[in-house]
Amino acid sequence: MPLHPFLLAAALVIEAVAGYPDPLYTRIRHPVVWIGALIAQLDGALNRENDGFARRKAFGVLALAVLLLTVGGVAVAVAWACRLLPFGWLIEAALASTLLAQRSLHDHVAAVADGFRSGGLEGARKAVSMIVGRNPATLDEPAVARAAIESLAENFSDGVVAPAVWLLVGGLPGLALYKAINTADSMIGHRTPRHEAFGWAAARLDDLVNLPGSRLTALLLVGAARMMEGADPRQAWRSVRQDAHRHRSPNAGWPEAAMAGALDLRLGGPRVYGATRIEDVWLGAGRTAATPTDIGRALALYRRACGLLIGGALVLALLA
Repeated sequence: MPLHPFLLAAALVIEAVAGYPDPLYTRIRHPVVWIGALIAQLDGALNRENDGFARRKAFGVLALAVLLLTVGGVAVAVAWACRLLPFGWLIEAALASTLLAQRSLHDHVAAVADGFRSGGLEGARKAVSMIVGRNPATLDEPAVARAAIESLAENFSDGVVAPAVWLLVGGLPGLALYKAINTADSMIGHRTPRHEAFGWAAARLDDLVNLPGSRLTALLLVGAARMMEGADPRQAWRSVRQDAHRHRSPNAGWPEAAMAGALDLRLGGPRVYGATRIEDVWLGAGRTAATPTDIGRALALYRRACGLLIGGALVLALLA
């Protein structure tokens, strides 16, 4: 299978510069919204509460197969059409850029720091509630700051690096299939009475496709720490080796541990979703008392890691 380094480099640069324009979102929404609508339809049609566990699990596998065949088929057709056009590679890169999230992730996390400055703790709670599922009323200032930094680390993997890996491997279809799997996991891959059986296939496949991206994300954050004054690459690597595997997710612990070690923080730990308290492990050996300043430091580290990712893609493109 040929790699697509030039397509990856172009898509990353386009997204870093332009993001996903608000007028375009207002007019046609976003490809992930379209994918989510299809998942919701499949959930409503196939996930019947009167069915037994095994039957709901089987229908979840069927729903995932329908989703991937639909999204993959459309993506293959669009990529094929692009390659028939003059400068079609640029059109394909622009389309691929809509499924990357470097700029939007940065903006959403920066909004939490801005919330502290403009609205105090309540302003920050409102901003962080847009990017995490935790009950914001239970979060004090350090918890809000940690939540923002943890979201930045985990979504750097899920929203930027892992999609980039699958774009490199499979072009636009590979990227679209990854986003379909990741969106399905976020919508139905939960251990709730409704989705524990039906979302089993989506959750397991999401764990699998995120394995390479999560590890690469940790390496990028360690590398970025070497480029940033006040960050500690050795502690970042030590945290990855000691703590990444302790997370309940096989993937989330890698970027979070790297971020924690680089910034001398402890991330993770107990948190409340709605009225449910989750007892997660702590990652890193630093401070739990994160501050709004730490959000700015995490964003600075993230920007350098994104630069390393883009630089690596450009090198691969030049060598191809």
